[in-house]
Amino acid sequence: MGRDVIVQSRAVPAVSAGAVALGAFAVGAAALGVFAIGRLAIGHIAVKKARFGTLDVDLLTVRRLRIIERDGPEG
Repeated sequence: MGRDVIVQSRAVPAVSAGAVALGAFAVGAAALGVFAIGRLAIGHIAVKKARFGTLDVDLLTVRRLRIIERDGPEG
């Protein structure tokens, strides 16, 4: 006499599309935040040394201005 054996599957249910979309949104938001912070950091890099023959400025806001006059030949 044989027995009928029923085995129930214990597989993990598939991830819902909503969970995948939410995860993709979170990763995209984090990447956008990193990009924005990097853009702000690059925007605060100051030019240490620059020479201009002529400079036209329409609007200039300066918090602190130092003018150094150098004697001697330019080089």
